[in-house]
Amino acid sequence: MSQAAAAPARSKFTTKEIVLIALMAVITAVCSWISVPTEVPFTLQTFAVFCSLLLLGGRNGFFSVLVYILLGAVGIPVFAGFSGGMGVILGTTGGYIVGFLLLALVYWLAEKIPVSGKAPRICVNVIALVMGTVLCYAFGTFWFMHVYAKEAEAIDLGTAMKWCVIPFIPFDLIKLAVAVPLCESIKKYAKL
Repeated sequence: MSQAAAAPARSKFTTKEIVLIALMAVITAVCSWISVPTEVPFTLQTFAVFCSLLLLGGRNGFFSVLVYILLGAVGIPVFAGFSGGMGVILGTTGGYIVGFLLLALVYWLAEKIPVSGKAPRICVNVIALVMGTVLCYAFGTFWFMHVYAKEAEAIDLGTAMKWCVIPFIPFDLIKLAVAVPLCESIKKYAKL
C-alpha cells in the first residue's frame, strides 16, 4: 500500500493557510479594481486567480477564489469597477466570475497527477491553468448568452466569443506568462 493511499484526506486548515487564503482573496479584489485601458479594457483579476493557485495550491487556491466570490455576493465591492452583489454574479458577466471556481477545480485535480522532477510539475500546472481558463471562458460565455437573451436578445456563439473571449485571450496569456515565473520566485524566497 502506497503512502499516498494510506494518508488520510486533509480537512482542517492551519492558521497560516487561512491567513494566506484571505490574503489572496483580498489581492484578487484589488487586482479586479485595476483596469488596464486598452482598446478592450481588462483587469488583473485573472492574474490574481492564477497567482492564488500557483502560490497556495489547488485546495487553498480554490478556497481563496470562493472567499473572493462570496465577499462579492454579499455586496462587498470586490468585483471589477468596485461592484458587488448578487446582481453582478447573476448578470451577463457573472458566469466568468463563477467560472474562476471551475478553473481552480481543474488546477486542484491536476495536482493529483503524479510527476517526477520540478520542470514537469510546472508544465502540468501551466496546462491546468490553460485548460481551466478555457473552461472558465466556455462557462462564462454560455452564461452570458443565456442572460443576454433574457435581458436583450438572443445572440449566436460567434458574436458572444467576439465580445467576451477573443479580445481577452492575448491578455490572459500575458498574465499567465508573468504569473508563473513570479510565483515560482515568491515560493522560493517566501518558502510557501
